[in-house]
Amino acid sequence: MSDEKDTIEVDDDFVIEEPEDVPPVPVETAKANLSKRRTIDNLLEERRLQRQLADYDFDF
Repeated sequence: MSDEKDTIEVDDDFVIEEPEDVPPVPVETAKANLSKRRTIDNLLEERRLQRQLADYDFDF
C-alpha cells in the first residue's frame, strides 16, 4: 500500500430527476391496515371453527 493520499473529485452538478409518468403511491392509513387485519383474523377464526365442526362426531 502506498502512503500517498489520492484526491477525489466530486461532481456537484448532479441532479436527480424524478419520472413524471409514475403515479404517486397512495399511503395506507393505520385504520385501513387494522380493518384488513381484523378481516383476516375473522376469516381464520371462521376456518378454524369450520374445521372443528367437521371433526365433531354428530351421532345423535
